[in-house]
Amino acid sequence: MGWRNMVITQHAKVSYSNRLLIIQTDQDKYHVPITDLQLLLIGTTQAVVTTSAVCALAEAHVKIVFTDHQGEPVCETNDYYPTRRTADLVRKQVAWSTQRVENLWTKITASKITNQIQVIDFIGGDSQELSDELDKLELNDATNREAVVANKYFTLLFGDEFHRRNFDPANAALNYGYALLLSLVNREIVSNGYLTCIGIHHVNNENEFNLGSDLMEPFRPIVDQWVSQQKFIELTPDVKIGLVALLSVEINFNGQQTYLSNAISQHVASCLHFLSEETDEIKVEVILPDEVSSHAINSHV
Repeated sequence: MGWRNMVITQHAKVSYSNRLLIIQTDQDKYHVPITDLQLLLIGTTQAVVTTSAVCALAEAHVKIVFTDHQGEPVCETNDYYPTRRTADLVRKQVAWSTQRVENLWTKITASKITNQIQVIDFIGGDSQELSDELDKLELNDATNREAVVANKYFTLLFGDEFHRRNFDPANAALNYGYALLLSLVNREIVSNGYLTCIGIHHVNNENEFNLGSDLMEPFRPIVDQWVSQQKFIELTPDVKIGLVALLSVEINFNGQQTYLSNAISQHVASCLHFLSEETDEIKVEVILPDEVSSHAINSHV
């Protein structure tokens, strides 16, 4: 599994030769070992990607995310035939027990709300209302505390005028960061041999990534924390690069210090093992960074 996140932001040709991804720009040529990569973000519509590069990246389980003319993520690659997918795993997925599904969704919701509380505490806000709602959480979030908390949380974080459905730079940055998280979660689901469309809470027939949308929830507040500390008036390439850099930020996950991308990998695997009754214990504990990173990403072309 790779460790580098690469972003293409200018006119370039991306090809493949001898286990290397080759990026040719107007001024330079870069050679990157395929095995080093975990994510390739095509952040421009002026890039050409050869089919040999796409195939090599897919075989190495490297996620490719494509953006539109506005730089918004619009699609991503999924391995069509992952080596670990079997008919047995798919049968297990469609027959996951209701009890385990409900228990896992309760754990995920509790973790997400707990992490939202951490974000409000980080900015010096009053998180008591959110803590009160967390205390009301029931099995499978039967009373929808997640939605109640979200309404209060974003107001505390961004102010009374903020609404998630607004078309503004903060929402654009949040959506961009969430899309990156989702792409990594989807990659791990596919790598473990499961289908991304069959979720445990999200059940939209038009959402190909229901399960990814479920499992990513505890990590959304990491994006929220970063965006809340930035001052920008539009979603510039620098803002996007900063969001990609979050995938390499260090967090504490289940008692161990690790990179966010590694935590996602561990989290997805443990959730799937729990749902498929390969383990009886599930833990989802995240301690957010105590400062917001502003360093550049590993590779920026």
